[in-house]
Amino acid sequence: MMSDAITAMPKPATTAYSVLGAASFCHLLNDMIQSLFTAAYPIFKGGFDLGYAQLGFLTLTYQVTASVLQPLVGSYTDRNPKPYSLSFGMGVSLLGLLVLAYASNFALLLCGSALLGMGSSVFHPESSRLARLASGGAHGLAQSIFQVGGNVGSAIGPLLVAFIVLPNGQKSLAWFALAALVGMVIMVGLGNWYKNQGHAKPPVKRAKVVHAHLTGAQVSRALTVLFCLMLSKWFYLASFTSFYIFYLMERFSLPEQQSQIFLFVFLAAVAAGTLIGGPIGDRIGRKKVIWVSIAGTLPFALILPHAGLGATIVLSVIIGLVLSSAFSAIVVYAQELVPGRVGMISGLFFGLAFGMGGIGAALLGVLADWTSIYFVYKICAVLPAIGFLAAFLPNLDEGRPKPENG
Repeated sequence: MMSDAITAMPKPATTAYSVLGAASFCHLLNDMIQSLFTAAYPIFKGGFDLGYAQLGFLTLTYQVTASVLQPLVGSYTDRNPKPYSLSFGMGVSLLGLLVLAYASNFALLLCGSALLGMGSSVFHPESSRLARLASGGAHGLAQSIFQVGGNVGSAIGPLLVAFIVLPNGQKSLAWFALAALVGMVIMVGLGNWYKNQGHAKPPVKRAKVVHAHLTGAQVSRALTVLFCLMLSKWFYLASFTSFYIFYLMERFSLPEQQSQIFLFVFLAAVAAGTLIGGPIGDRIGRKKVIWVSIAGTLPFALILPHAGLGATIVLSVIIGLVLSSAFSAIVVYAQELVPGRVGMISGLFFGLAFGMGGIGAALLGVLADWTSIYFVYKICAVLPAIGFLAAFLPNLDEGRPKPENG
């Protein structure tokens, strides 16, 4: 059984790929369930006669719920590790999916979105910590393997909506509760591994600082810069995850199903970029990856609103590939800034990702109602310029030991 195989893994002096693979697959299932929600927006929009602002508020409810709770969950599990909380988080997401499937009004859609956010708030901090524990020192690689599962899940969601949910209606969302049940079983095995390696005991003392030459003020300044970079990245990504389908439908008169497929193409590029970014950060330094990833998106973002259909698809793939390579590097960089608080930092930055995406979706939805989707993309095109703030990040890669991969 998979749970037995995971439990039997030796303590990872080298990278524990079986554990990382299982964690990544659970991340795929978790984020697939989340992406079914946003990919189904055209169904909710038509069925409940919603405006863009209301769709943005659905995203805001889901993502702000997750963003507020994730740092709290991460901080708590730093002090009191909970290896089996992963299954509980997936169970909450399952409940949220069922509420969305059978919702009969906007208020129930909000309840379902909040439950999805609660499920993510439990899953992400603890599973990110598990990925670091299984890394064998290759923290960027491990974070990328873990992250890419989520990105692949997010990419699959629009396809499932296009070919299953759209033809069969809103209630067919409930069919995917089976995926959540599978994830819960695998997560029990991950919890067993976590516990058997001795990681489920409360820490005796906080880990030492890896880069002791940084002062408290320098750490605070670096975290502020990372916050600004996250704002740029996730506001811009919100324009794609929540409104790219509508942009293609309105600007190029594409049918809904074809637009869903092009959203999948964009999200697949995001998954590829996430997988690439972590290992590159291990080799050349995370600061370089962060710098190139966010600021390097700028020229393509500026061209996008003025491009034809074919060029739009190509540019969106480049943007997804380049922009997404930063997240693993940002998370690991932040973990190294504040050692001994991996859960809190993971929760904080996953929470920021959700919160920024939610606030961005809400604001962009209001702006789209006031103006147009096309105008939203013109405004968002300048956001990657914030990436130049990466120049102010200290270099944490001096004297880094070489990770072992086995």
